[in-house]
Amino acid sequence: MIGVVALLVLGPERLPGAIRSVHKTVRSIKQFGQQMQAELNDDLRTHELHQKLKDAEAKGLLNLTEQEKAALAELKQAAADVNTPISSITSSKDNKHEL
Repeated sequence: MIGVVALLVLGPERLPGAIRSVHKTVRSIKQFGQQMQAELNDDLRTHELHQKLKDAEAKGLLNLTEQEKAALAELKQAAADVNTPISSITSSKDNKHEL
């Protein structure tokens, strides 16, 4: 029914071009939908992996001995000490460029 109406409205000369145009548009929409679905699936998978990693870390940290907890605290402090000089170096370089 739609084909007959399109033939009457567009005529036999323009109908093949219109069909190609509609087909191209529908294909583009399908590809866009598939890309969006793939991105959402990737994001969901990434989120699930991060959540599982956090859960595993939490379970692992709960079962630490006192000695392991102390070592972990020392490592965290050492990391904080290293980060502080690095941030001061980068901020001093930024200040030199502003002069």
